[in-house]
Amino acid sequence: MTEPSKLPHHGVPEHQPAAGGIAARARAAAGPQYLNGLNPEQREAVVTLDGPVLVLAGAGTGKTRVLTTRIAHILSQGRARPHEILSVTFTNKAAREMKLRLGQMLGQAVEGMPWLGTFHSIGGRILRIHAELVQLKSNFTVLDVDDQVRLLKQLLQAENIDDKRWPARMLAGLIDGWKNRGLTPSQVPAGEAAMFGNGKGGKLYASYQERLKILNAADFGDLLLENIRLFRENPDVLRQYQNRFKFILVDEYQDTNVAQYLWLRLLSQAPSRPGVPLSATIPGHTDSPVIPGRIEDANSDVQSHIGESGDNEDSARDSGFAPAGAPRNDAGNAVAQPSPPKNICCVGDDDQSIYGWRGAEVDNILRFEHDFPGAKVIRLERNYRSTGHILAAASHLIAHNEGRLGKTLRTEDVDGEKVTVTGSWDSEEEARAIGEEIEELQRAGENLNEVAILVRASFQMREFEDRFVTLGLPYRVIGGPRFYERAEIRDALAYLRTINSPADDLAFERIINVPKRGLGDATVQMLHDHARKRRIPLFEAARAMVETDELKPKARGSLRDLVAQFDRWRAQREVTAHTDLAEIVLDESGYTEMWQKDRSADAAGRLDNLKELVRSMEEFENLQGFLEHISLVMDRDGGAEEEAVSLMTLHSAKGLEFDNVFLPGWEEGLFPSQRTLDEQGRAGLEEERRLAHVGLTRARRRAKLYFATNRRIHGTWSTTIPSRFLDELPSQNVEITESKGGSGWGGSGGYGPSRFDNVESFGSSYSTPGWQRAQANRNRGQGGRGQARGGFDESQSSFSGSRSDAGSRGDAFSGGGFSRNKRGPMVIEGELVAKSTGTVSEFSLDDRVFHQKFGYGNVVKIDGNKLTIAFEKAGEKKVVDSFVERA
Repeated sequence: MTEPSKLPHHGVPEHQPAAGGIAARARAAAGPQYLNGLNPEQREAVVTLDGPVLVLAGAGTGKTRVLTTRIAHILSQGRARPHEILSVTFTNKAAREMKLRLGQMLGQAVEGMPWLGTFHSIGGRILRIHAELVQLKSNFTVLDVDDQVRLLKQLLQAENIDDKRWPARMLAGLIDGWKNRGLTPSQVPAGEAAMFGNGKGGKLYASYQERLKILNAADFGDLLLENIRLFRENPDVLRQYQNRFKFILVDEYQDTNVAQYLWLRLLSQAPSRPGVPLSATIPGHTDSPVIPGRIEDANSDVQSHIGESGDNEDSARDSGFAPAGAPRNDAGNAVAQPSPPKNICCVGDDDQSIYGWRGAEVDNILRFEHDFPGAKVIRLERNYRSTGHILAAASHLIAHNEGRLGKTLRTEDVDGEKVTVTGSWDSEEEARAIGEEIEELQRAGENLNEVAILVRASFQMREFEDRFVTLGLPYRVIGGPRFYERAEIRDALAYLRTINSPADDLAFERIINVPKRGLGDATVQMLHDHARKRRIPLFEAARAMVETDELKPKARGSLRDLVAQFDRWRAQREVTAHTDLAEIVLDESGYTEMWQKDRSADAAGRLDNLKELVRSMEEFENLQGFLEHISLVMDRDGGAEEEAVSLMTLHSAKGLEFDNVFLPGWEEGLFPSQRTLDEQGRAGLEEERRLAHVGLTRARRRAKLYFATNRRIHGTWSTTIPSRFLDELPSQNVEITESKGGSGWGGSGGYGPSRFDNVESFGSSYSTPGWQRAQANRNRGQGGRGQARGGFDESQSSFSGSRSDAGSRGDAFSGGGFSRNKRGPMVIEGELVAKSTGTVSEFSLDDRVFHQKFGYGNVVKIDGNKLTIAFEKAGEKKVVDSFVERA
């Protein structure tokens, strides 16, 4: 037998597993499990690794899964090591979720990903490594807003600028806006710099930046602005990071501002050769003025070249591909050479860009294909969240926007319930109706954690909070404190509590120096010491000490004035309505003026909240009753695990989802916001429409829209017009329903005759174009069947046979139930209108009645279901009988 070592040597052919064989099947089974369950579009977004990729991910299409799976695929394919991947998100929560999912997929590999985080956390990390190059030390401090304002106050004093006329917070907001746009002090346009401090805005910005360097500090905006400066002034540092990051992934790209855009553009280009000057190719390298971005002026010749540094930013700006307000470089005319595209993947949804008010530029995502020639765009349109009718309504609504890349959400789920639109007489009825619907859902077994109310403005929450307390319905406010827990509301309540009870030391101490009166901690400590020694309330201690010389003259004078004010307010309490007294107190104390002078972004909202607080007092007989109600509201703190309705603004709802979503306040002026329309025009309208789209797509199973015919805004009752967004919904996916609030919309099924039909009985003399069109439609259509221009086709909806319960105020409609009105519903120019029926009222002349707004009165005239009532305080008013009850 031949020994093995003596056998002749022949080459062994390479072996490939046979197709369908045991080895091939085993290898397939051992393949990447993370790709299982992806739909074709998601899979394409994951496996397309080379070159620039834009993933247009609609709401509920699984974008987070795509991002995390893409990172897992890069690592499993050996295309990059964990520290060679840059993955940026907008929030720490999103970054934590990505790390958690990656950890589940890859195990400990995620621990080696130091460059997965938010824009600012990664920017801060880079800045600490190279701090000396931007005149900082590696242990620099990041200032919070309070420290920033204190520093700016010092600078204002040094320049002899009145900080009451030119508040430090206003300057802080301006500087933050400039930094969000990537503007250094020398790049701020002269016109903008002159807006503050009698033309000293630019100088103050420069002084502020110099002071930060002396203090070895940076603010939040510097974490990116100084990064951009670092990269521009140090090409070797930029080249180091361009070489390091083989793959760049960006989440929520539609929400990037100019500074974030510039930072990404610098990192996402191919590295430049050592020794090549960057002055002609790095964006914003010169101290040039700014120009607005223009997409329509595209120049394909410029877009076909990327600079030697790897960035064609200057050429792009000159061709119209720059974000509005980005620095422009007109210097240098070096010939750019093509370079290979970077592996960058941006995930976003242009239809969900809703943060323009804080600097986000939707144009960044719209311009992606221009910024990265040859980019592959992948649309994720299959929605895994909402039912068919909700998606159809949301898609039809957002299609009215012109500035979008375009996609249509679809689902393989059932159509589900139609989107409902419900009109109510006023905001109080709106809150009652939604409260009753939520109770119905709860009785049907729905989890309250799956119910959300999304409002356009925070002042709308107060009505719902009060209603939920009355119903005993648990709720939580997401993204901010409850209405009565907000700082401005607590301050106002402290004033009222001190008036009501002079012995309320906690309330008096809260507002003794709010607004500033020169009564600091030392004064308050002296008052406490005196009160403890004499065993008297703090207020009485203050009354005693203003007659002595223990306090400094200025503090003693301020305290004497404050004590006198409270004495005067207590005297007025006996002869003045408590609502009027609250307004007097807020005005005379200087509290309202304090917020009027505050130029911060949230000052206007705080003033609205104060007006809403005064409005909420109208429902109570006196100040004592109102304060008792507040104590019940504040005492309601359910456990963390308790089921509760979620109450939040639409902006806070981004990224969340619920089975049942209520969307109140769909009225012109409120939604879309009149302030946004006035300030931003068509761009503002499109962002408001995107906000409506976001609201609808938060709903999985039910989306319910509400509007009120009357709403109190800024302290004044106004008749409102339903939002234009309602007419932009597809009628086949929408059902009109009747309010369950129990008042004001009549009793028969369907909306029936409109208020215009028998307008003579009100003695009105309408002469507006809308009224004239309504009369013409009535005369022409004999009932208005069919679809009014731009409105819903109600005759085709299921509302004509809808439920006809009376809600919580059903007793007001006695007489053996409801009879269906044989006449079809009517739409006037797309506006749902209150019903004016010919039913006989159950009230008689001289009946004493009570109305929630107008109070007590006597019936002096009856016309069908319309009553003329002489109210004791409000005078003579005409109302529908369902609004009143027997006294």
